[in-house]
Amino acid sequence: MNNILKLSLALLVVACSQPKSANESESTESQGPIEDNISLEVIWESDTVLTTSESVFYDEANDVLYVSCINGVPPNAQDEDGFIAKVSPKDGSIIELKWITGLDAPKGMGMIGNKLYVTNIDELVIVDVTTGDITERVPVEAAQFLNDIATDDEGNVYFSDSNTNKLHKYSPKGVLTTWMEGVNLGGPNGLFHDGEKMMLATFGAGDFRSIDYTTEEITPVVDSIPGGDGIVKVGVDYLVSNWNGEVYYVTSNWEKQLILDTKEIGANAADIEFDEQTMTLFVPTFFGNQVAAYKLNN
Repeated sequence: MNNILKLSLALLVVACSQPKSANESESTESQGPIEDNISLEVIWESDTVLTTSESVFYDEANDVLYVSCINGVPPNAQDEDGFIAKVSPKDGSIIELKWITGLDAPKGMGMIGNKLYVTNIDELVIVDVTTGDITERVPVEAAQFLNDIATDDEGNVYFSDSNTNKLHKYSPKGVLTTWMEGVNLGGPNGLFHDGEKMMLATFGAGDFRSIDYTTEEITPVVDSIPGGDGIVKVGVDYLVSNWNGEVYYVTSNWEKQLILDTKEIGANAADIEFDEQTMTLFVPTFFGNQVAAYKLNN
């Protein structure tokens, strides 16, 4: 797919399906001084068969990447053509392209035990990774655009609905509740469970926030990250992606630095994954239809 077509489709999807403010601002400057030796080095790029690749999840136990593929536009079409692929984390080779099928527009993923949890527009889908079967579909009432997933140490699954400003929670006992809701969530997308707090990347407001589990207080920590999408941890620091095609390094004292910018070539940076053992960042490129792997040098 050429870059002009990629960019045209990207504009179409954002105009029709996402909060408008995400593309209205853009920041490429560091919010504070960070060591200059932080950089990314390309390791591999997969074949361009991962159509509309939205999220990457690394299953360490099985040493495999799961890649959720919306497979076309718009990203909220209930067309049952979405799928999850299995990809090698070593070289990006496709292990099984359509490992899980029958999904509409799969996005965020999280894993507890042998269960892979996947958001699918208005339902939470549960997959047994041992058998490769969908074991349960949990409908979410009034959901419009279920997006990212995070899991905690107690077995709870949290997931965002970017269009309704809600964060949902699915308990180990199978109880579904709305954990938080309101415009102060800023069009929530990326989630990361981090001890006593939940980290949130907003797609609508375009910033990075912290949510205290006990008080549910929301604290903006870094501004000007438009199109907030994926969050991963690097030691005590974070990597946060901007769907439009950027990745930021964010320190624990809330300084940020732009370390990847692929907007000009029409490659997005959706829901990223990070393997701290190999210091590898995996970036799903959405309209680029592939996953790119980078070595983080810091």
